[in-house]
Amino acid sequence: MRSMRSLLVIGIVLAIPAMGLAQQFLALGVSDKLSFHVKQSIGPLALVGDAAYSGILQETDTPTRWGQGGSGYGKRFASTVACSGIHSALAFGLDSALHEDPRYFRSASGGFWRRTAHAFRGTILTHTDKGTETLSIWRLGSAYGAAYISDLWYPGRLNTVRLGFSEGSLQLGFDLASNLAAEFGPDLKRILLRQKP
Repeated sequence: MRSMRSLLVIGIVLAIPAMGLAQQFLALGVSDKLSFHVKQSIGPLALVGDAAYSGILQETDTPTRWGQGGSGYGKRFASTVACSGIHSALAFGLDSALHEDPRYFRSASGGFWRRTAHAFRGTILTHTDKGTETLSIWRLGSAYGAAYISDLWYPGRLNTVRLGFSEGSLQLGFDLASNLAAEFGPDLKRILLRQKP
């Protein structure tokens, strides 16, 4: 799953680009959205996250039927990368068709709690191509859609509605973590590198 990538972003603060507050909104074209989702799926940080998440699945022996060793890890890694690809394909299809913007925009101002609320809001709502806000159908649809589709190749007893719902919800949680990293990461980077604003 793409989920672990988002968690790793929080831990790799120095990999977060310094972004200004309250970026000006410029709509993305379809090719820009495709490029965004490809990077989210198979970019270097994405693959590191997939490898780490596969390691967690290996450690917890999930699913057990895939076994341990190189073969088991290979199956888990392939499954995680495939789920990331499905997630990105669904996200691209939905945000392009519905004219939604997949990017996260940092808060213009506020303290810690206000900016945290902004990151949460950015997980549920998204900008349209015209700059207005709407329910983030692309994010919700791709999180749950990828979870249910990717569970099809899991051993039968694991392929359940409950597991799909749990995995989709977990993906949204990691999306929130990614938004928090994008919101506060540049500030942390500046503090760690002792840069001036």
